[in-house]
Amino acid sequence: MSKTVLITGASTGIGRATALLLAREGFTVFAGVRKDADAEALGGTVTPIKLDVTDPGQITAAAQRIGRLDALVNNAGIGVTGPLEHIPLDALRRQYEVNVFGQVAVTQAMLPMLRVSRGRIVTVGSVGSWITLPFGGPLCSSKHAIRSLNDALRMEVQPWGIRAVLIEPGSIHSDAVDKLEGEVEPRLESIGPEGRRLYEAAYRTMTSAGLKEERSGSSPDVVARAVLQALTARKPRARYPVGKKSRLMSTLGRIVPQHTLDALRLRALGLS
Repeated sequence: MSKTVLITGASTGIGRATALLLAREGFTVFAGVRKDADAEALGGTVTPIKLDVTDPGQITAAAQRIGRLDALVNNAGIGVTGPLEHIPLDALRRQYEVNVFGQVAVTQAMLPMLRVSRGRIVTVGSVGSWITLPFGGPLCSSKHAIRSLNDALRMEVQPWGIRAVLIEPGSIHSDAVDKLEGEVEPRLESIGPEGRRLYEAAYRTMTSAGLKEERSGSSPDVVARAVLQALTARKPRARYPVGKKSRLMSTLGRIVPQHTLDALRLRALGLS
């Protein structure tokens, strides 16, 4: 019997690549999407399912429809950037609603089925959980939270044979990069005239350098292959750093003194 997996945020990028790869490898794939057009674009090898991770009703409906589950891939996420002094609190809340509370809500709903199957939970985090960038506080802090929550979950579900694994991508060239570029002007509008006066030049410099780095990053397929490995390995690792500079960035974040690391980050982004 093929194993059944649910992937959140499967419309584009890492989620889409993962859904299609797992389907080719023989998994029965439920791909969480928010729009009908995204469901149609996935093709016929996966089963699209309406799933906004911030909507409790859709989460419950998804769990009831699936019925039996061997693995959950928590991939849904958004990226909010901006200066903390002026970031709208609603935008910060939205960052956490999707990246943190939404992932926890889906995990809670699917765990009864995963306990029966002694299944696996694979969460897509980021090396941003180890090394925060200026203006990246909202996004990177949400990834810090997910890493900590996953550490707790990994130990808590172990008695039932459930494995909780964290994937930590580095620079990945996905559709999210182009989306970030399109959000620069709205973000600047949201911080108001005083925020623009104080931070606009530095924010534009940071986003320009960040976009250049991401566009030269690895394909989403490398993350999909890491998810496949986490789902099929007899003894999966707790964490899988994948993609361009993933090991370098996570290592720097752990061992380099903070003031030295600050200087390296600012210089790399053209802000020194």
